[in-house]
Amino acid sequence: MTGIEPEVLIEKGDGLGRITLNRPKSINALNHSMVQKTAAALLEWSNDDEVRAVVVSGAGDRGLCAGGDIVSIYHDAKDGGTGSLDFWRDEYILNAAIANYAKPYVALMDGIVMGGGVGVSAHGSVRVVTERSMVGMPETGIGFVPDVGGTYLLSRAPGELGTHIALTTARLSAGDAIACGFADHFVPSDKLDEFVAAVANTSVDDALSAFAQPAPPSDLLAQQSWIDAAYSAPTVQQIVSRLQSSGIAEAEKAAEQILAKSPTSLTVTLRALRQARELGSLEEVLDQEFRVSTAALGSHDLVEGIRAQVVEKDRNPKWSPAKLADVSTAQVDSYFAPLGDRELGLSHTYAAQVGDAREGIS
Repeated sequence: MTGIEPEVLIEKGDGLGRITLNRPKSINALNHSMVQKTAAALLEWSNDDEVRAVVVSGAGDRGLCAGGDIVSIYHDAKDGGTGSLDFWRDEYILNAAIANYAKPYVALMDGIVMGGGVGVSAHGSVRVVTERSMVGMPETGIGFVPDVGGTYLLSRAPGELGTHIALTTARLSAGDAIACGFADHFVPSDKLDEFVAAVANTSVDDALSAFAQPAPPSDLLAQQSWIDAAYSAPTVQQIVSRLQSSGIAEAEKAAEQILAKSPTSLTVTLRALRQARELGSLEEVLDQEFRVSTAALGSHDLVEGIRAQVVEKDRNPKWSPAKLADVSTAQVDSYFAPLGDRELGLSHTYAAQVGDAREGIS
């Protein structure tokens, strides 16, 4: 009898730590066990002199990672469970660990990279996209809100591009991903194996010099003028109104896309993005995202959105409330309410580590 394939392949050799997400049938969707195994490997390698760099990739030919295992989240939310909170807590801690990793963290963002896939790649120090890359944060379409540090990245994209991406769930090409700060380098997909071999045999910098090519143009960046004009409005309703009255076909299509999403998720997302801009660190943003995710787990729209898009696939979610105008300020406020002793607390840990480092220097 053949053994069951591990969901994450952890390998060490030739100076590299290799992490391969290994659920190709689900485009390597992340679950709690995969997060824990990835975090454990990174911790072990952080003090291993035999590991010069870490390379993260996805098994199969469809993509790095399609996101979190949302069917499991659906059942947890529907049953009133809290398992998803444990998953998100460890996942967000992993996202912060990736962002602060002391060794080169090379993420191969080939193919589909969505949601949780962004979390295990776009916080890395070396983020490689290919002509096959399709990067996105699809959360508002399932009654959720961008997480895994997504609101940190989106809020720091040029102008209002991140707001457009979040509210419409736009898919980013390789050029878009680089322009918006989700990736750094473009390497053709048929050169990835040679690129990784070069990382092992030489160095990350030398490998990039040999294999990275100029970034393709970004269609999204070319549309920034109308995007900034519309998405700078203070509310989602006003954004939609500006898009609809712009006389620009792409803007009118964006308005249609937004209006198909959860009104609550859209409104919470806009506030989360605006507040993320003012927060100084990824850790502070992840703390905010954990509050929002905790509230979302108990919401009607998360269960309904996953049901309609993934479980029953009727593509006809019944959002509650159904209109943007009916989303109350009190409702939105509840997503950002402090959690007391259930807080993620990453910003406090980060502040303490920075303080310790400064004391060591003085």
